[in-house]
Amino acid sequence: MININRIYLLIVFSFLILFNLSAQPAPKSSDLPKYEVRAAWITAVYGLDWPRTKATTPAGIQKQKEELVEILDKLKEANFNTVLFQARTRGDVLYKSDIEPYNSILTGKSGKDPGYDPLAFAVEECHKRGMECHAWMVTIPLGGRKHVASLGKQSVTRRQPKICVPYKREYFLNPGNPKTKEYLMSLVKEVVERYDVDGVHFDYLRYPERAFRFPDSYDYRKYGNGRSLDQWRRDNITEILRYIYKGVKQLKPWVKVSTCPVGKYRDTSRYSSKGWNAFHVVYQDVQGWLGEGIQDQIYPMMYFRGNAFYPFALDWQEQSNGRHVVPGLGVYFLHPSEGDWSLDEIQRQINFIRNHHLAGEAHYRVKFVTDNTQNLYDILQNDFYAYPALQPPMTWADSIAPSAPSDLKAEQISEGYTRLRWKASIDNDKQNAPTYVVYASDELPVDTQNPANIVATGIRETEYIYAPILPWTTRRYFVVTAIDRYGNESEPSAPASRY
Repeated sequence: MININRIYLLIVFSFLILFNLSAQPAPKSSDLPKYEVRAAWITAVYGLDWPRTKATTPAGIQKQKEELVEILDKLKEANFNTVLFQARTRGDVLYKSDIEPYNSILTGKSGKDPGYDPLAFAVEECHKRGMECHAWMVTIPLGGRKHVASLGKQSVTRRQPKICVPYKREYFLNPGNPKTKEYLMSLVKEVVERYDVDGVHFDYLRYPERAFRFPDSYDYRKYGNGRSLDQWRRDNITEILRYIYKGVKQLKPWVKVSTCPVGKYRDTSRYSSKGWNAFHVVYQDVQGWLGEGIQDQIYPMMYFRGNAFYPFALDWQEQSNGRHVVPGLGVYFLHPSEGDWSLDEIQRQINFIRNHHLAGEAHYRVKFVTDNTQNLYDILQNDFYAYPALQPPMTWADSIAPSAPSDLKAEQISEGYTRLRWKASIDNDKQNAPTYVVYASDELPVDTQNPANIVATGIRETEYIYAPILPWTTRRYFVVTAIDRYGNESEPSAPASRY
């Protein structure tokens, strides 16, 4: 006999489950992290993300700049805080260099000056918006024969042929030649000395895939010193990174040094890397780098899903040595022509990153974010990144916070506009002035641990105009904190009220 009451209860229960799944409340501010890297790669190779317009006329220069500004505005509106801006591609660059030529994507011709400095412009515009700008530099590959030929006498293959090798219709810097690290450091030195970058980010700091025939036998006989070929190659990559890391820290110790290694370090105890990993295949001993402390951050290219993502992300975190692990998410797979992943795959990955206290995530590539592929941009802006987040601090480099800003004043200058002014903070690092974070609330004390109260970040002056988007969102009380270049935050100022 059918139990009518039981069927009724099951129907009601099922309805409640469906209702809860379809009507989730907006995320609470307490559920969102105050500290999190939210990064995106802006890819210049082939103009994949930027630029679309050639800088061959004053109007073209302006349009090219506007295209980048449009991307940065979109990222800022969605509370991103880190831009990985491509500054070197394959033996050419997107900044004014004495060593390598301008990339042809800027003007249509290799080596041609675009009429402005793209990296300088990117840094300035990122800082205007309170975002960090990291110079993303592809390291070992130099491009195919046609590309190398297009660079002419400016190509490193012509200027320093002894450190370059051809392999499978491409040219590469030779990691086994000790002069390679010096050449790469000369490029990094240009960037770090001349530009106010927040980080240098190394891509393809590794051997090519299927490198068993890589032409380094002469160098191995000369420098191997009894090591296996595999170990010698790993040591070569590590030595390049060690040399550059120390060099950067001597120039500007606050500049973050990071890489984007292959997404899986090696097989874990339960899950196979299925023949594609950093340690054995391309000779990146990334966990060794973290243990030695020659990385501030890593952005492993974790463009996988399911058990090809989660156990390997956890493996990175467990071996991080306190450094920042920022998984790179393959959001390009959301596009039907790339992989047609469902959006919930990316959502689950971000939730996993947060639940296991990784430092944040990076999105490859920015175009798939700003194009709102499968509503990705909307879900980030309205849900996962609903409130701003600060950079996780580099406490291993400096853990001393600046002094608190003082004498905060709030002055209503017109309807809906409040001018905040304060006295500058003092930092123990005399090379840099701190930046400031403004918090606002309708309650005292202003809770500076609640990201919903963050109004503005990365302010470089001692003044800020508060103008809420909607009148009914106007807050009454304000405090200001100072942050140094390492991410250490001061105590808050005494509060000020706009009444």
